[in-house]
Amino acid sequence: MNEGNNGVKATIRLEQAKRNFTKSELKIYDYIVEHKDQVLYHSLTELAEACNVGEATVLRLFRKIGYKGFQGFKFSLAKEVDAAGKDEDNNSYVSKVKNSMMTALENSYEVIDEDQLEKAIDLIDGASNVVVFGVGSSSIAGLDMQNRLLRIGKNIEVFGDPHSQVMRTTSMDEDTVVIAISITGSTRDTVDSVSAAKKKHAKIISITNYTKSPLTKYSDCILLSSAKESPLDSGSLVSKVAQLFVIDLLCTGLTLKNYEQAERNRLDLSENITGKLY
Repeated sequence: MNEGNNGVKATIRLEQAKRNFTKSELKIYDYIVEHKDQVLYHSLTELAEACNVGEATVLRLFRKIGYKGFQGFKFSLAKEVDAAGKDEDNNSYVSKVKNSMMTALENSYEVIDEDQLEKAIDLIDGASNVVVFGVGSSSIAGLDMQNRLLRIGKNIEVFGDPHSQVMRTTSMDEDTVVIAISITGSTRDTVDSVSAAKKKHAKIISITNYTKSPLTKYSDCILLSSAKESPLDSGSLVSKVAQLFVIDLLCTGLTLKNYEQAERNRLDLSENITGKLY
């Protein structure tokens, strides 16, 4: 299937195929036309619910107009929307980045559920094995979490390679906690690995920007951040800042829960590191 389709715009493809849409597909068409900017930040599940149709119906529509799935359509639509907004002042990018980061932190603060946060902290604290799954830029956030927790004496494993993730699931059990990091909650590799972990009765904590997504269907605990990405901004630092805010909350909560042990580890670490400095 050729998603390039000779450069035909996503909205034009929709318009050209409109007469062949079913009633349910027309509901999706109408929603997309009226909410182009919002659709860029929807998960597949959110779009299906907004249109009051099934996810399979949504996927069928996008395949009917030449895309492999929702992500391919969003990428094409994002380029179209981006091209229409190129008249903005490029000299203001410094303030735009600053404002985006501040907004991401403020919004993440607003959406964090403290009950879910405490539940996640308890799950991690009581687990024999803590494993982080995240691919691409999300694996970088996982490595930062590992670094933070090692400092307080909590050992965790981080797997960014999908094959290694699946291999690690084979030795999981009910005493394993998997922390799955995915901005969209729709990263196929992460979702597949989490599904395999769930079959081994592992507990799943998801750090994501979407309440409803393929990932959250497997999750025992959902920690929301708020910096939804356009497909053209995948892996942006703004989104990573939002992820790291949630990770910092988890690490701080674990430190407070195990304060005496964490303080001993902190002092030992400081003493050991001091010898490595000139």
